[in-house]
Amino acid sequence: MAWALKLPLTDEVIESGLAQDFDASLSGIGQELGAGAYSMSDVLALPIFKQEESNLPPDSENKILPFQYVLCAPTSPAIKLHDETLTYLNQGQSYEIRMLDNQKIGELPEITGKMVKSIIRVVFHDRRLQYTEHQQLEGWRWNRPGDRILDLDIPMSVGMIDPRANPTQLNTVEFLWDPSKRTSVFIQVHCISTEFTMRKHGGEKGVPFRIQIDTFKENENGEYTEHLHSASCQVKVFKPKGADRKQKTDREKMEKRAPQEKEKYQSSYETTILTECSPWPEVTYVNNSPSPGFNSSHNSFPVAEGYDCAETRNGSPSHQPEPVVQVADNLLPTATPQDAQQWLLRNRFSPFCRLFTNFSGSDLLKLTREDVIQICGPADGIRLFNALKGRVVRPRLTIYVCQESQQAREDHPKHENGEAAASTFFVYHAIYLEELTAIEFTEKLAQLFNISPRQIHQIFKQGPTGIHVLVSDEMIQNFQDEVCFVLDTMKDDTSDGYHIILK
Repeated sequence: MAWALKLPLTDEVIESGLAQDFDASLSGIGQELGAGAYSMSDVLALPIFKQEESNLPPDSENKILPFQYVLCAPTSPAIKLHDETLTYLNQGQSYEIRMLDNQKIGELPEITGKMVKSIIRVVFHDRRLQYTEHQQLEGWRWNRPGDRILDLDIPMSVGMIDPRANPTQLNTVEFLWDPSKRTSVFIQVHCISTEFTMRKHGGEKGVPFRIQIDTFKENENGEYTEHLHSASCQVKVFKPKGADRKQKTDREKMEKRAPQEKEKYQSSYETTILTECSPWPEVTYVNNSPSPGFNSSHNSFPVAEGYDCAETRNGSPSHQPEPVVQVADNLLPTATPQDAQQWLLRNRFSPFCRLFTNFSGSDLLKLTREDVIQICGPADGIRLFNALKGRVVRPRLTIYVCQESQQAREDHPKHENGEAAASTFFVYHAIYLEELTAIEFTEKLAQLFNISPRQIHQIFKQGPTGIHVLVSDEMIQNFQDEVCFVLDTMKDDTSDGYHIILK
C-alpha cells in the first residue's frame, strides 16, 4: 500500500476552494429547478400568505373613522384567526347598536350641530344569495304575510329622530340622529338563517346575514345623499334562545380543545364592532326629492328624551323656519293598504305596521275600541283608536269674545242694564286655553287682533258698578267654560299699546 503525504494547504487555497463549491451549489439549484421556478413573489402568492396580508390594515385604514357602531351581542369563540367575526342573534329579540362619534374637534365642520341619516339593513352574506335577493325576499314575504325582516324597537331606543320603515323594504329601516348626543338604536331581526337554505329537512346549517349601516349627511338641497361612512358585521339568526344555546355549545367545544388548537381561534368578546365596508350598492335611498320629515327644518318628533325640540327643528341657531300649518291627518275609508301603512308611520304607529300590513282604511276604521286595545295594548290602543276616529283633545277652557263696534257704543246708553237691542248683531270668536294663564290669554287675543302680544299692556274685566278689575291667572282659572265677553279696546296715550276691557 502506498502512502501519500498531504502537505498542509495555505489559507488562500482553502478560501478559493470554498468559493468554487458555493458557486457550484448555487448553479446546481438553478439547473435543478430551472430559471424562474423559485421566486419570493410566488411564495407570497400562496393562500396562507395572502390571507395574512389581507388582514393587515393598509395606510388608509390607520386613520380614525368618523363613526363607530357597536352591536351589543357576543361574538362566537369558534371562529379561526384571520376570519371575520360571527355573532349569533335570537329571532325577535331587541339588540342595542351604539352609534358612536369618533370625530376629532373640527374634523367634519359641515355636520357640526346637524343631523345625519343612517340606514340599517339586513342583507345576505353569501354572494350567491345577494344576486337573487329580490326573489328571496319576495318568497319570504309570501310565506310570512304581514311580517318584517327588520324592525326598530322605538321605546327602547335613545336619541333616534323620525324613524322610518318602508312597507316595501322589509329588511331596511332608517332614522336621523345627532352625532354629538348619545344615540342607541335597538333592532329586531324576525327572519332566521335556516329559512333561506336550499334543502329544509332539519339539521341544516343556516345562511349567514350581514347587518350593515350606511350614514349620510345633507347636501345643499337638504337631501341626505352624501355618503359619510359604512360598516357591517356577520350574524346568524336562530329561533328564540337558539343563539344562547349555540354560543354555549361553541364555548364548550373550545374548552375541550388542546391549548395549541385554541391558539388558532379568536377570543369571544362581549360586543361586536362593525367593521368599515363599502356602501351598499342599492340606490333606493337616493331620492331626487327629500322625503317628508327628512328636510332641513326637521319637523319631526323626538323618540327619546334629552333632545332640545327647538334645536332639532331649526337645524342651526341662525335659521328660523316658517310657521307650519297643522293639517288634520284623518284616515279615509277609501285608503289602500299602502296608504294605511303611510298613515300609521306619520302618526307614530310604526311598531304596529307589521300587524296591519293588509288592512285598508276601511278595515282599520271598522275596529272597535276593545279590538284595538286587545291588539296594541291599553296605552297605544287608546291612542290609535282616538287617531282613527279623528278625535281631538278638548281644551280646558273655551272663551267666546266679540269686539265692540262703534255703533254698539253709541247705542249702548239707549238701553237699560247694559242690554243690547235685539237688532244688534255680534260675531264671536272662540279662544281655547290650555295653560289657563293671563300670558296665554294675552297671546291668543294678540293673534285675534293680528298684533304683537307686547302691544297689549293690560287686560281688565268690567266688574260691578263699572269698575275695572285686572285679569290675573287666578281669575282666568275661575272663568266658567264657554263664557262670553265683548271686548272694548282703549289706546294707550303714552305708547302704541292697547288696554282691553272684558264686558
